[in-house]
Amino acid sequence: MEIMETSKAKTISKPKKTSVTSKSEPSEAEIRDKAKEIYHQRVARGEHGTPLDDWLKAEKLLKRAKEK
Repeated sequence: MEIMETSKAKTISKPKKTSVTSKSEPSEAEIRDKAKEIYHQRVARGEHGTPLDDWLKAEKLLKRAKEK
């Protein structure tokens, strides 16, 4: 009977997910509030759009503001 040597498996730890956002990343609540503001302004001007458009615009504006 032949005995085979087993090698020790190296364990690789996965990076832990953190809930901390960087300074340039706005929180979901900040984006939501800004999107509501954009929505109300858009409706008051009689412009068409979607909630997704408002969200993406809010996210972009807040990211740009936090980078400065």
